[in-house]
Amino acid sequence: MSEESKVIKNAVCTFCGCVCDDIELTVDPAGKHITKANNACVLGKAWFLEHKVEDYPVALIDGKEASLKDAVEAAAQIFVSAKFPAIYGLSDTTCEAQKEAVAIADYVNGNIDTTTSVCHGPTGMAFQGVGESTASLGEIKNRADFVMYWGGNPAEAHPRHFERYAVTAKGANTPNGKDDRHVAMVDIRPTPSSLIADTFLQIKPGSDFELLWAMRALVKDAALDDSVEERTGISKAVLEELVERMKNCQFGVIFFGMGLTMTRGRHFNAGALLELATDLNQYTHFVALPTRGHGNVTGADNVVSWQTGFPFGVNFNRGYPRFNPGEYTTSDILGRGEADALCVIASDPASNFSAKAIEHIKKIPVITLDPKPTVTSSLAKVAFTTATYGINVPGTVYRMDNVALSLRPAFDSPFPSDQMVLKAIKERVCELRGLNQTTKTTAA
Repeated sequence: MSEESKVIKNAVCTFCGCVCDDIELTVDPAGKHITKANNACVLGKAWFLEHKVEDYPVALIDGKEASLKDAVEAAAQIFVSAKFPAIYGLSDTTCEAQKEAVAIADYVNGNIDTTTSVCHGPTGMAFQGVGESTASLGEIKNRADFVMYWGGNPAEAHPRHFERYAVTAKGANTPNGKDDRHVAMVDIRPTPSSLIADTFLQIKPGSDFELLWAMRALVKDAALDDSVEERTGISKAVLEELVERMKNCQFGVIFFGMGLTMTRGRHFNAGALLELATDLNQYTHFVALPTRGHGNVTGADNVVSWQTGFPFGVNFNRGYPRFNPGEYTTSDILGRGEADALCVIASDPASNFSAKAIEHIKKIPVITLDPKPTVTSSLAKVAFTTATYGINVPGTVYRMDNVALSLRPAFDSPFPSDQMVLKAIKERVCELRGLNQTTKTTAA
């Protein structure tokens, strides 16, 4: 290593919801590229090592290079001219930037939504209807002797989840790691994750709710007939053995992914799983946590919640926040052709939304904030190039267990942060609408 190379210890990886905070980064002497990312997984290494400062324009208006000031003005004009502006994304930026986005939505009586609405949105709905028994990942590492993954594949999606938090991690009450734990997996097919499981339940697609309800019945000592196998693909005997093990563990946890939330049943599935954890607390200590994807999607839920009272899909058209998934979620309002302007922050809906939604995106003025060009930015009237959070920008993010962490950036970027751009747009919107920023309580 060169004596002039810079080393950042305990850096935070913002690629996935694990938000590992033990990364050691080495930056080249020129301060423009990360050369090493010790402790990072394969996904984290790609996130850090492939990041380079590209020679992009700071902003584009109608595809032509523009100054930051002119782009802020153009974006503000789009917001104040729209009758139903929508803001979407937010999962790959700091909490500080997310707060500015909520304020803009409030000031323009618009709509704000996060990528949660297309992943763990059903989980958020289940939390509201059922509640949750939860814990930090540190507590799980130190205490959990029964670990279940339902509808997820952490070996590929969250590679360090096993080693840092839940399976092979050695804790105070689990000094032997995997040898002190029983690991169960529930999925519709074998995955790289299921190879480590002591118990693997391969269920019929779309039968999650039925299986969860059968397990709840067994926990409560209710009658259960043999038809459960026909419905779910899992025999009554296997379920009885598994439930008995769950009831007799010292500390149990169920991690669940989009294989549960985005299949038949949706929020009913998530609610049934949360209820199962609650039922098991009659016998032992049990918790349930969603395995979140993007680096700060949990932060987006938290910020939007403490600003508005709701986690995603929030509408300010009447001057106060309203929540109704399916009505105020971005994919739906675009699919119905309702929004007349769209601001996308650190996301790319034009590459993965429905065909109807994408067609509508092409018809309305779009504002994008992203470190790199995307399909959505290619359609944008105003496109900002912004610095990458965690690598170039400090701030706050939330781990998947709702623990807040401070970012330790590796080197500066020539581009502004999302927070800087959004704050400038917010201030210009207030000037154009003659608003005093202290008068809106929900944006304070």
